[in-house]
Amino acid sequence: MNWSDREMKLFWGDLHNHCGITYGFGGLENALSVAKEQLDFCAIIAHAMWPDMPERTEGLEFLVDFHLKGFAKLRGNWEHVRETVKTWNVPHEFVTFQGYEIHSSEFGDHHVLSTSDELPLIEAGSPSELVAALAPLPVIAVPHHVSYTPGYRGANWEAFSESISPVVEVYSKHGCSMSDSSAYPCLHTMGPRDSRNTVVSAIRSGRKFGFAGSTDHHAGYPGSYGDGRVAVLATEKTRDAIWEALLARRTYAITGDKIACSFTVNGAIFGSEVKVDGRRELKLDVTGCDFIDKVSVYKNGVLWKVVNAQHAGLQQLPEPQTQGKYKVRVEMGWGDSQTGYVWQGNARLDKGQIVSLETCFRGQSVLAPTPEMRDNPDINLLGNKLIAWSEQKAEWTCTTFKNVSTRHPQTAALIFEIEGDTSSQLSIEVNGQIFTYTIGELLEGSRSAHMLPHSSEAILVHRAVPEHAYSFRGEWHDDEKERDCDAYHVEIRQTNEQYAWITPVFVIS
Repeated sequence: MNWSDREMKLFWGDLHNHCGITYGFGGLENALSVAKEQLDFCAIIAHAMWPDMPERTEGLEFLVDFHLKGFAKLRGNWEHVRETVKTWNVPHEFVTFQGYEIHSSEFGDHHVLSTSDELPLIEAGSPSELVAALAPLPVIAVPHHVSYTPGYRGANWEAFSESISPVVEVYSKHGCSMSDSSAYPCLHTMGPRDSRNTVVSAIRSGRKFGFAGSTDHHAGYPGSYGDGRVAVLATEKTRDAIWEALLARRTYAITGDKIACSFTVNGAIFGSEVKVDGRRELKLDVTGCDFIDKVSVYKNGVLWKVVNAQHAGLQQLPEPQTQGKYKVRVEMGWGDSQTGYVWQGNARLDKGQIVSLETCFRGQSVLAPTPEMRDNPDINLLGNKLIAWSEQKAEWTCTTFKNVSTRHPQTAALIFEIEGDTSSQLSIEVNGQIFTYTIGELLEGSRSAHMLPHSSEAILVHRAVPEHAYSFRGEWHDDEKERDCDAYHVEIRQTNEQYAWITPVFVIS
């Protein structure tokens, strides 16, 4: 992928994860440890204040009490939290940011982020007041779960400021805020999506910001697969470089799969403002993790171009013995375990080589406290780890649980990218049982096996995906100016319902 003349790389992170430092669950050190396992950067966000919180009336006792208790817990422990986050920041290895959250019924919830380890914990009446009070420290405020009802902790786009909020969280465990018809609706007790507060509504009204995904997970598992992550295009893995990318809006949101994307208009990368007097040349380059199902290009928040897989030939299978790259997802889980089922796994490849390996690990799912829950610092001390891998083999361990529902999986997976042909053979050993399949077999379909005779945990080796089916390149041109600033953004959908939402390029004419 060619992002620009500057040497830049994609880095993957979670800018909004909670743990037991306030009213979440799980230990801070463990949260940072699991983040480092499959992310490049993260921010563990503390709940800090709610200036316009409802009064403590009948029926709201638990809501008010757990917030006030959590806020007080943070105030008594802020120095330790800040020092721990500072210690885990190691340039070029793993990056952390300082931050905490302000709730607001009127302005919507925001979390502030900073590169400064001197970030003080102070209170303010609104997100903008908080950022102003923290100046001159480098601070931004990220709006999240923006599509909730106006005045009910949804976004207040009239009060939105590009100068303090260069990026907006468009997807998290709460759901997707892109539009009121997007996949992943909001089903939390905080309520449904409202079209007036969606991301496309803000884009249509001329607001400019970058897209981010993050988990908003409340049990200390940053990057928990499927709950939201953010891709950042930066020069290096350091606080300053990633911060510069956030300010420049070189970001996009993903649900879980690390879908690598480049999107430009007349050579300007996503997040840019570019002046164009004539034709707009749009270029998109995607390397996904599963079959790419649909590519949608939007102009000013309205669908402009769409490419479906069947029309693009993405579902065609290669000829036998074709040398190339294939992705194979090995997924573990199912069963009835409430306390956790531990997997010890290794894989060996014959007649080929493993060129990349991506983990899809999850933490136990918690979005908000409930009256019966009790703090457990080890709730997500699960041992999920890619122990080692090379061109021929891999070793890992992970823990899975009974799926929360038929729509809320608790499985774990690894994605093998294999250079080989249809005779390349992947042998997988999990908990003493061995399963062996060729790429040719897996191109025909998936294979599953169970660990015990009935209602037991299972392993699923997904259908192999040839490179042309997980990659996409598109070029379009547009000669029509609609506004003084036209915004072009892209949505990528895979057949496994993993998405990427790419920040707009803003074209000024």
